[in-house]
Amino acid sequence: MADKPESFRESVQKIQQKGNQKANQPGPDQMGKMPPQALELEEAILGALMLEKNAISLVLDVLKPESFYKESHKEIYRAVVSLFEQSQPVDLLTVTNQLRSDGQLEMVGGPAVISELTNKVGSTANIEYHARIVAEKHILRELIRISGEIQGEAFKDTTDVFDLLDKAEKELFDVTQGNLRSSYESMNELITKAIRNIEERNQNQDSLSGIPSGFTNLDRNTSGWQPSDLIITASRPGMGKTGPQCGGGLRARGCHLLPGDVIFTAGAPVDLS
Repeated sequence: MADKPESFRESVQKIQQKGNQKANQPGPDQMGKMPPQALELEEAILGALMLEKNAISLVLDVLKPESFYKESHKEIYRAVVSLFEQSQPVDLLTVTNQLRSDGQLEMVGGPAVISELTNKVGSTANIEYHARIVAEKHILRELIRISGEIQGEAFKDTTDVFDLLDKAEKELFDVTQGNLRSSYESMNELITKAIRNIEERNQNQDSLSGIPSGFTNLDRNTSGWQPSDLIITASRPGMGKTGPQCGGGLRARGCHLLPGDVIFTAGAPVDLS
């Protein structure tokens, strides 16, 4: 007896079932992903720290124990920092003893593992560059963690959207404040700038060191507006905060407004023409 041909409804149901099965299967973006890491560089950094006594000063401001991906590496670096803070020498023996005192020696794999780290270092010349890469990997892991937490909270019906925004902003701000910046200045550059500023002030003792505001008494007390100063003028409404300062008043008084200068006001509209 011939099979009964399936109805249109049955055909549609089979197609839907196949689609659901494919949807439930992990895609290529969900398989084989690993958190950002650089284990070889972590090992090279820890080995270099135990070989070069001045190496810790090059990475101390860049790396924290949490910057390392492997738990044993975190503990070894924590021991190195502890020795440095105690003004103790950092080498294979002192790090091993510090880990033993902290009760973490077996956790990291014992003295053999620590000794092996020093054998993996060819040169300590690039330790600062390696440290920045490790720190960047840590930042990426933190961003992945934060985005995952925010995504999970966003799917909950009970989540307050403004609380979630505040949480996201705070966590991202913490990552920004606690890690390396995109650029930095060396100590030589900072010292050169400081000496140049001192020489300029010594040559121009009668002039202002900052930007003149146009108000004589204010300039006498502050030596002008200094770089990075935040100037706040506050009083009750109608006392003339906005008019004298923004309504052409600053230019009329000889204030040197430069590109990038920002003036905020909650009063009358600003006219700098």
